[in-house]
Amino acid sequence: MIDHVSFEKTTYNHLPYKFEAGTPDFIGSCAFAAALDYIDSSGREQICGYESGLTGYMEQRLAEVEGAHVYAQGTPKAGAVSFNVYNGEHLIHPFDVGTLLDRQGVAVRTGHHCAEPLIDYLQVPGTVRASIALYNSREDIDTFIAALRKAIAMLG
Repeated sequence: MIDHVSFEKTTYNHLPYKFEAGTPDFIGSCAFAAALDYIDSSGREQICGYESGLTGYMEQRLAEVEGAHVYAQGTPKAGAVSFNVYNGEHLIHPFDVGTLLDRQGVAVRTGHHCAEPLIDYLQVPGTVRASIALYNSREDIDTFIAALRKAIAMLG
């Protein structure tokens, strides 16, 4: 990226090298190639079916949690389930739910999820979003549900 640097002056390299910021990420490229090989050997259709099944299981388990409201339940989605928790008519703030889940080792995302017009339309401050992928299991979802129940009990 740089041809020469001194206290007085900096000169940049010529094209295309002036846009190359340091050592190329060859480790990341090798890891990405290995991930693509894994996906190809497993089969994208099998992975999609597995993740879809887990997403359905997560929605089913969330339906068992009193006060949980899943948005777009049953709608085909890519392994992400957005929800909120209500204590009667009162919304438990998504950030509070997410914080208590985090304290139990369960990672979720809270907030607007780059969808503020939708969040405004829903008239909520945000949602909790739990995501799954091919490396997750039903046991992971069961662990998530147990932690969610505990968080709700603490916030109720």
